[in-house]
Amino acid sequence: MSAKFRTEVRIPDFRRKTGYRSPSMFIGSCFTENIGGKMSALKYPVDINPFGNLYNPVSVASGIRFLMRNKKFSKSDLIKHNGLWHSFYHHSRFSSVNADQSLETINERLCASQEFLKNADFLFVTFGTAWVYEYKPTGQIVSNCHKIPEKEFSRYRLKTGKIVEEFTDLLSELRNFNPGLEVVFTVSPIRHLRDGAVENQRSKSVLLLAVDQLVEDLGEEHCSYFPAYEIVMDELRDYRFYDEDMTHLSSAAVNHIWEKFQNSLIEEESLKISAEVKKIISAIEHKPFNRVTKEHLRFLQKSLQKTCSLEAEFLYINLEFEKGFFSKQIADIENRLKELES
Repeated sequence: MSAKFRTEVRIPDFRRKTGYRSPSMFIGSCFTENIGGKMSALKYPVDINPFGNLYNPVSVASGIRFLMRNKKFSKSDLIKHNGLWHSFYHHSRFSSVNADQSLETINERLCASQEFLKNADFLFVTFGTAWVYEYKPTGQIVSNCHKIPEKEFSRYRLKTGKIVEEFTDLLSELRNFNPGLEVVFTVSPIRHLRDGAVENQRSKSVLLLAVDQLVEDLGEEHCSYFPAYEIVMDELRDYRFYDEDMTHLSSAAVNHIWEKFQNSLIEEESLKISAEVKKIISAIEHKPFNRVTKEHLRFLQKSLQKTCSLEAEFLYINLEFEKGFFSKQIADIENRLKELES
C-alpha cells in the first residue's frame, strides 16, 4: 500500500448542481472572481461581482439587498475624494472623475444584475474577512475606503452572531425574491495579513463559524458550504501554492480548487460540453507561425463548423463571439490568399 503524503478534504454531496442551463451569480472577495472567471471563460451563464470585490459579510449583504430592491444610485450616494467620485458600496473600478459617468456605470451594471439574480439558480457567496471599516460621519460599513484617510473610519472585527443575524434575515428575503435560488457559501483562502497571521486566522475563524451556524440553523435546503478554505489549508499547505505576494493564490492552487468545484458542483452533461468548449477556446488562442496559409484556413473553417454544431446541439450556450472570431479570421485570410495568388 503506497503512502499518502497529504490529507484530502471531503467535499459534501450537493443536492443540486449548476451547469449551462443554470445561471449562477458570484459575489464577494477576489477569490470569487477566480472561480467565477473559470466558469465565464467556459461560457457558463454567470454574473460576477456586480459591485466589484466585496470582502466583509455586511458589504456582501448590502449588495445583495440592493439587487433585490431595485436600488438606483444617485449623486447623494457618492463621495468625492482626490478628484474622483466614489461609492462606498463599490470597488474603485466604478469610480470616475465625472459623477454622472460613475453613476451610469454603477446603475447599468446594477440593472443587469438585478434581472440576472431574479432568474438565477445559484448564488455563490464568498467571505474574505471579518474586519470592517465604518465611516465615522455616517456609521456606514464600507466596501472600499478609496484611500480616504484612515482617521475617518472606525475599524473592528465583526462578531459571529452579527453575521448570522444579517444573513438569516437576508436568506429569508432571498427565498421570497427567488424561491428556486440555491445559496452556496465559501470562505476565501486568500490571506489578509495587515494585522499579521494570528489576526487573519481569528478573522477566518469568525467567518467559518458564522457559515457553519447558518447551514446548521437553516438547513441544506436553504444554503450549503463549499470548503475552498480547507482545501488550501489542509490539502495544499505549501507556500508554492501562493503567489509572489504570499497572500493570493497561485494559478496551480486556483486550478486545484476549480477541479474540486467542477467535480462536486457542476452537472455531468455540462462537464462534457465544457470539454468541447475548451477545445474551441484553444483554437482561438492558437498562434500559427504563418497564419496566411491554406492549412490554417482549413483549421479555422473546421473550428467554425465545430462551434456552430455545438451551439446548434445545445441551444442554451452562447458562442456568438467565437463564431464571429472565426468568421472574421476566415474572411481576412481568404482575401489575403487571393491577393497573393493574383
